[in-house]
Amino acid sequence: MSFYMQPTKNRTDALSVFFPAPSLLSRIVASFPRLMSLGSAAAAPPRHVSPVRNAFHRRRPRSPLAPLITRPRAATPFNKAVAAAGVHVDGSAAASSSPAAVISTRNHLSNLERLLQKNQAPPPPHLVEEEPEPRRHSPSSSIHQTRGRLLNALNLSSAPFLNSSDKKTEEMSPRSLTRLHRLLSNSTRPSPRGTIGPRWRQYHGAANWDGLLEPLDVHLRRELVRYGELVQATYHAFHSNLTAAPPDRPRPVVLPDWSYRVTRNLFATASVELPAWVQTVAPWMMAAQRTSWIGCVAVCDNEREIQRMGRRDIVIALRGTSTCLEWAENLRAGLVPVDDDGEDVTDPQGDVPKVECGFHSLYKTAGPDMPSLSSSVVAEVRKLTEKYAGEEISITVVGHSLGAALAVLIADELAARAPPHVPTAVFSFGSPRVGNQAFAARVERRGVKVLRVVNARDLVTRVPMVLPSRTGGYAHVGRELLVDCRMSPYLRPDADPACCHDLEAYLHLVDGFMATNSPFRSDAKRGLARLLTQQSSNVKKLYVSKARAIQVQSTPGFPRRHCGHTLPSTLSIENLEVR
Repeated sequence: MSFYMQPTKNRTDALSVFFPAPSLLSRIVASFPRLMSLGSAAAAPPRHVSPVRNAFHRRRPRSPLAPLITRPRAATPFNKAVAAAGVHVDGSAAASSSPAAVISTRNHLSNLERLLQKNQAPPPPHLVEEEPEPRRHSPSSSIHQTRGRLLNALNLSSAPFLNSSDKKTEEMSPRSLTRLHRLLSNSTRPSPRGTIGPRWRQYHGAANWDGLLEPLDVHLRRELVRYGELVQATYHAFHSNLTAAPPDRPRPVVLPDWSYRVTRNLFATASVELPAWVQTVAPWMMAAQRTSWIGCVAVCDNEREIQRMGRRDIVIALRGTSTCLEWAENLRAGLVPVDDDGEDVTDPQGDVPKVECGFHSLYKTAGPDMPSLSSSVVAEVRKLTEKYAGEEISITVVGHSLGAALAVLIADELAARAPPHVPTAVFSFGSPRVGNQAFAARVERRGVKVLRVVNARDLVTRVPMVLPSRTGGYAHVGRELLVDCRMSPYLRPDADPACCHDLEAYLHLVDGFMATNSPFRSDAKRGLARLLTQQSSNVKKLYVSKARAIQVQSTPGFPRRHCGHTLPSTLSIENLEVR
């Protein structure tokens, strides 16, 4: 028997191997599946399909967001070319090439990400949020990174239900590049000024700031930072151009608050005599000027600001120690009686008010062709009070370090010579002790209100030292607002003494202070650019590195020098020290 062995084209033709070609049985078996399907179709009742549901399935939109919901495409030449190219338009290419193939979750997320990036404009470079580095390389790390990119594209990266565990960390140490860029920018972004007119006497110390320090009142915080920036302007005016203007000549003062106008420059003269051996060791000190520019008197002449504050404010702003002769005066720690032009200065308890010898010398000594600091301030304040007689007037004396000590001496004298209805207050930063307990009692008896901002780690606020065995020693004056640089999330906890006494560090701490033993204010507005310029070695490594990455530059309107150390005019990122 011969077999019909021609090549077969389908699986049913394989029966021809065992049956001859004209065999009737092979034809019946080959047509059996078709007959069965026709029979079943004829026997089954018609299936009812809802017209709405049928239309929905037929017209269901096909989107790249849901590539798995697809239906086979017609085998057109175009579809064959797309499938051959391997382009995943909506998953149909993969489905048509292999019915069992399913697009993976990664391709699904990739299509979703491409669609979102295509529909929205790219953000500016400085507003793009930086992706955190993965701590460990795991198989799911790529999925987490894709999830983070999708959340950023959908503006859901800051949703509280997605970041509840890291909320405290985000507030204390900002990870967002947008916020970090703002903090490292040149703009200080001060807190909004509120109207304090109805309560200006309370903010000026009429009730010794009771109820305003714990917690720190928002308006008082803003006033403290504003007065501190006026002191910063005096540092900048003295150190900005030493070669063009000698220390004993007037200087242009650019105040950050344009509401104030400078009316007089102030000078202080040292009376200390340097020993002969200084000529051999440091001859440049012998040529130092005895008289130096130390501050200015300014008055608020902006009607809108006068209305906001509720009065016309006269400000005396004084810088800290900046010359070698001033440093020599600071070391004269002996107590001397206060000279009030022959007036009886004896305390009711019989004690004589005394102040430090060096501070008294700088305050009362006159130069060869320059009046003393005392006479200059008294004459200018008398002229301004006479000019604006009949208005609500306040006298505010602000200073840092040496300027803070001189501010207490100025306020003590002005309280005795100014009109009785004009209140006098002192806002000081990093002030040392000025006099004995009898002097402190006299200042308070004359109605002077003193608010001292003190850093808990500032050594200057603890000098001159007080010996427990001695009576009548040094004592502080007024109320104290205690801040601590260890509470700042940006400063190193082991910041050196120079940083703890720095004026910019003081303003940074005041801007973030809420209350004693409370965390740093998360919405503090003051930037870190000035702090990085002056105290880069005391700023945490994270922020120094970010500043180097975004190339922060310093602001031209703040002091380049502090306490005799020259600061660069532009913040050199390469010079920032990372510790």
